[in-house]
Amino acid sequence: MTQARFKIVFNGELMPDVSLETAKENLARLFKSDLTRINSLFSGGNVDIKRDLSENEADQYLKALQSAGAKVRKEQDLAASLSLVETDDHRTESSEAESNVLMTCPKCGHQQSKAIECSACGIVIEKFIARQAMLAENPPEVVSAAATPYATPKAAVAEALPEFGELKAFTTDGRIGRLRYLAWSMVLMLACLPLFGIAGGFFVASEILGGLLMVVVGIAVAVVGIMIGVQRLHDIGWSGWLLLVTLVPIVGGVFSLLMFIIPGSTAANRFGPPPPPNSRAVKILALLWVAIIVIGIVAAIALPAYMGYADAGL
Repeated sequence: MTQARFKIVFNGELMPDVSLETAKENLARLFKSDLTRINSLFSGGNVDIKRDLSENEADQYLKALQSAGAKVRKEQDLAASLSLVETDDHRTESSEAESNVLMTCPKCGHQQSKAIECSACGIVIEKFIARQAMLAENPPEVVSAAATPYATPKAAVAEALPEFGELKAFTTDGRIGRLRYLAWSMVLMLACLPLFGIAGGFFVASEILGGLLMVVVGIAVAVVGIMIGVQRLHDIGWSGWLLLVTLVPIVGGVFSLLMFIIPGSTAANRFGPPPPPNSRAVKILALLWVAIIVIGIVAAIALPAYMGYADAGL
């Protein structure tokens, strides 16, 4: 019995919580194509992205494309499942006169007694000749693999992701959790204090040089802060562009608080595998940062009350 073959079909629908632009970017990266060609996949009609697959291969394509955001489905490829192997339905009895007449198969060149089918390759000869004549009159349009956006992906679509992602502070790729975000912010703050001190020392000698160094250090600190902030948003599953919300008065403060509170996904998401477990140093630095915040809040409440009490005593 011929093993069933399958195909991957896409009609433009997206997976839940995946935007159209995100899905297009993921598919373009997956197929090593550009967005102009990817747009043709969203015409609204059914598109056979890949055909003639075994069930295991079809499941791999299905998983990879759904992870990219495309709501594809697996269907049986009936055309690929058809076989031209000789069956009892095609066998006909030939007369003695026909059995003595030799003929040559137009496909494989096998010589045999005159018959409806070729005993070597199994084709129905009359249907094959009719098909060749039709193709000669209306040749099919040849589309190169580079021109079709749903050609076989050049990237490995079903390769296993690592258990944990690689940690890199100076990049917007990857993911970091809440404690590591606090710890890295603490390290960034501790590193920038002596730099601002050095810039302040130059400011005493030369206001222009000191001011220039202040600007350079401030920009460097801001860039690194943006990088680790984007990685924190990636861990939640949000786009890094949402970091711009922190610039909005009041709303930005609430959003920054959410970045400290909302946990990241424990499984891989569209930004990669989860970050590795927190080390002891990360936990200590995170607790130190929380302690500083708590002390600052207490001081902000207690100092005005103390100053008022002292003024009243005088």
